[in-house]
Amino acid sequence: MHKNNMKKPLACNTLQIDEATSSRRLRRMRKADWSRRMVQETHLRVDHLVLPFFLTYGTGVEEPVDAMPGTFRYSVDMAVRLAERAAKLGIPAIAPFPREKAEIKTDDGSFIQSPDNLINRAIRAIKKEVPEIGIISDAALDPFTTHGHDGILKDGIILNDESVDMVVRGALAQAEAGADVISPSDMMDGRIGMIRNALDQHGFQDLPIMSYATKFASAFYGPYRDAIGTQGVLRGDKKTYYLDPANSDEAVREAEQDLIEGADLLMVKPGMPYLDIVHRLKSTFRMPTYAYQVSGEYSMIKAAGINGWIDEEKIIMESLLAFRRAGCDGIFTYFALEAAEHLRNNS
Repeated sequence: MHKNNMKKPLACNTLQIDEATSSRRLRRMRKADWSRRMVQETHLRVDHLVLPFFLTYGTGVEEPVDAMPGTFRYSVDMAVRLAERAAKLGIPAIAPFPREKAEIKTDDGSFIQSPDNLINRAIRAIKKEVPEIGIISDAALDPFTTHGHDGILKDGIILNDESVDMVVRGALAQAEAGADVISPSDMMDGRIGMIRNALDQHGFQDLPIMSYATKFASAFYGPYRDAIGTQGVLRGDKKTYYLDPANSDEAVREAEQDLIEGADLLMVKPGMPYLDIVHRLKSTFRMPTYAYQVSGEYSMIKAAGINGWIDEEKIIMESLLAFRRAGCDGIFTYFALEAAEHLRNNS
């Protein structure tokens, strides 16, 4: 190109701003409450909340969980009252997790298939008294095993296929008890397809599966393990079957496989440290996607709130809104009752 046709570079100290840009004020719609509400992009409703809670034996029992201030283990009769409260607040679903007695635990976790275990007893009682609320049941072995793992442990190795067989039996028992969604969290390969086949063969074709498709080997589960009584018995760690927190592409592959096998909904666990995974799964598959604000997340917020270091209510609501902004269709949170009451009082 001839040098006379070349454009002259702009002077380094020259800032070119057109008239439209110079008159732009991005704060205009932030100046009043009514205008902020008009342009709010993301909304949180009670419909987006799922209440997880813990079960224990006895009657009239509400036993505090030391590692999770403000949470309790409920006997089945008190769990019914909790479900009633959640339903009145408009919370669409609950998720029970049991603290089983040591004497029922075995190496293979076979009590998961018993109609008399805590989950199945609670499902029957709640569906009888509060039929309008959904129950999402976790078909996992860890509350039922002597070693605290989600699978059958032999010679230091988690046996995949044998574990899947037991998880399937547990899922069928929960379906027969009246569960509304089967939600296996064990991360064994092939479990979704096997559960789907078993449910279909036993007349539960319309029962959906929520897959814990991307459950990471996280340090955020500690208080939960205290709540269900596996903290002191867990042998080793769960890194051979839970996902590496460093891996995002692998999480997408896990979710894709579970969808191929028949999953209806996806779960990301833990929650806030993995919002990038939520966003990837929702953007990639456009399927109903949930996240679990797990016990460690809960306890950190609670501890800071108790000590007066944060405004607990504002932090709760901001954190839940972050899940929605990332793409969550719903959030499992121990703050569900508080959040629902806040939404009702501020609607």
